[in-house]
Amino acid sequence: MRKSTSELANLISRSLITASTKSFPTRTWTPQLEQTLHQLVRRDSLNSSLVARVIDPFLLNHHSLAYGFFNWASQQPGFSHSSISYQSLFKSLSISRQFNDLDKVFSYVKLKNIKLDPCVYGSIMHSYIVSKKTQKAFLIFKEMGCGIGVEVCNLLLAALASDGNLRDARKVFDEMFVRGVEFSILGVGVFLWRFCRNGELSEVLRMLDEVRKIGSCSGFNGSVLAVLVVHGLCLECRVEEAVYVLDELRGRDCKPDFMAYRIVAETVKKVTGDVVEVEKVLKKKRKFGVAPRGKDYKEFIFALISERMICEAKDLGEIIVSGNFPVEEDVLNALIGSVSSIDPCSAIYFMNFMLEKQWLPAILTMSNLSRSLCKHGKIEELLEVFEVLSAKEYFVDSETYNLKVSFLCKAGRVREAYQVFQEMKKKGLSPDVSLYNSLMEACCREDLIRPAKRLWDEMFANGCEGNLKTYNILIGKFSKIGQAEEAHRIFHKMQDKGVKPDTTTYLSLLEGLCEEKEIKTALEVFIESINQDATLAWNVLNSFVLFLCKEGYFSDACELLRGRYNDVKHANSHAMMLKCMADSGELALAIEHMKWVSNNSPSVLHAVVAELLASLSSSTKPDLLRQIIQSG
Repeated sequence: MRKSTSELANLISRSLITASTKSFPTRTWTPQLEQTLHQLVRRDSLNSSLVARVIDPFLLNHHSLAYGFFNWASQQPGFSHSSISYQSLFKSLSISRQFNDLDKVFSYVKLKNIKLDPCVYGSIMHSYIVSKKTQKAFLIFKEMGCGIGVEVCNLLLAALASDGNLRDARKVFDEMFVRGVEFSILGVGVFLWRFCRNGELSEVLRMLDEVRKIGSCSGFNGSVLAVLVVHGLCLECRVEEAVYVLDELRGRDCKPDFMAYRIVAETVKKVTGDVVEVEKVLKKKRKFGVAPRGKDYKEFIFALISERMICEAKDLGEIIVSGNFPVEEDVLNALIGSVSSIDPCSAIYFMNFMLEKQWLPAILTMSNLSRSLCKHGKIEELLEVFEVLSAKEYFVDSETYNLKVSFLCKAGRVREAYQVFQEMKKKGLSPDVSLYNSLMEACCREDLIRPAKRLWDEMFANGCEGNLKTYNILIGKFSKIGQAEEAHRIFHKMQDKGVKPDTTTYLSLLEGLCEEKEIKTALEVFIESINQDATLAWNVLNSFVLFLCKEGYFSDACELLRGRYNDVKHANSHAMMLKCMADSGELALAIEHMKWVSNNSPSVLHAVVAELLASLSSSTKPDLLRQIIQSG
């Protein structure tokens, strides 16, 4: 009985995901997956609807599989993609943030003049905006106009303004007004926030009138807009205009709240020092102002963060915090975590304000802040943050201690990390395997091999079983420092414990064994990889051949490839080895191998020659490589 499109899509996606677990890295497209598809998909059942159903929803979070399946379908006789299959691929690439691939596919769509549904263009524009390719999104807007949707139009307006491209932002604004597209607080808010810094105030007010004529989306808040307008003016010290606009805004249903009046009063005080004028502004605040509602600013800040307008979120957060205005705990967590990526010191400012409120930051928030401090090299600031949090009794359980130890390790502060580790144990908390891994990895990075071994022994003595990462840390380190025998012993111990080696394990160990001239042992280890998983061994093969060639064991490399790897799919391994031979002057052995390939597999010879010809320009000895090619 023939399966329905839905059933077939489910079967195909499950088969691809299962088969891809054996690739390296996992969930990536490999030629073997094409064989899986040929067994599952009949030519007459393949259509763009099926492709779309496979990708969306099943492969949305597996962009490599989605892209590979899409390309495989493209190559099948008589098949052509439609808007629906392109839409599913764009969705997967966008979710996985594979913006370069998305750009490549869309360039092909434009080249071939393939027409897509307006909603697809909208999603592509959104991806361009999020990936900071705003000008590409604007080019689509110029072609498609406002038909791409209200939300995307407003997002483009905000993004262009955020980038400082007010000329194109104004074009979007005017087009939206002409077409009667509703404005959101995100779109017109960020636009006017930027525009009023240098634009004419009369023009700002005229655009506000246009917004009122069209109407606005739900969630539009006039008080938030008022804060943005006066803040933009005050940033440029346009004091008189800032004072004047408060009444104008109130008359346009954008009633300034206490935040707006405070911004103006503080700027007047700073710029003019006119106490009388400051008091006038404060009197208006008491008479006309309203208390700011944290919920309104919360929604706006979350919108800014979700669209990666972090600078704007930071600026608004600082306005709120500097005036000690209402703000919710989750907003501060979001600000700390996001702002840390561009300005860790501002993130610390938000954290300190949070602590003053007697709130403690979430684990994820502290993880993001700590990671950013390490990334920006602000190690002393990281230590100060941990000290402040310790005083607030933040580190009380395994999860929080794990965070502290792991980031001290990342910062290269192994001694401090070890002290925290001991402090944790004194409190009766049992370290887990990830904490031991962090410390051992840090010790290995600093060449503290004995402490790493002690941690290894202690871990097992305490009944904490090592995982794959534990073994890979030690095998990798011992292989690097010329102790491949010890690495090999740990390799067997992990197998005894039922922990399966992965590609990283085999590559580390094989490289170390080859460097120490333990070729027989290396070949035995490689055979173990074959017995464990043929696909895993294939992923290791190229590197193993390189390790052998690097140490001059060309005959062993030849013998290895003349075994079970004499077919077309391994032609690149043969070509790589022959190129190494040419670079090392091993002409006679290379010619002998080419003749062997020619006698045993003409199809492999053809593929090898093609790869060698392609690598001529990068060869250090192209003349020798040409002789090898001609010998086949």
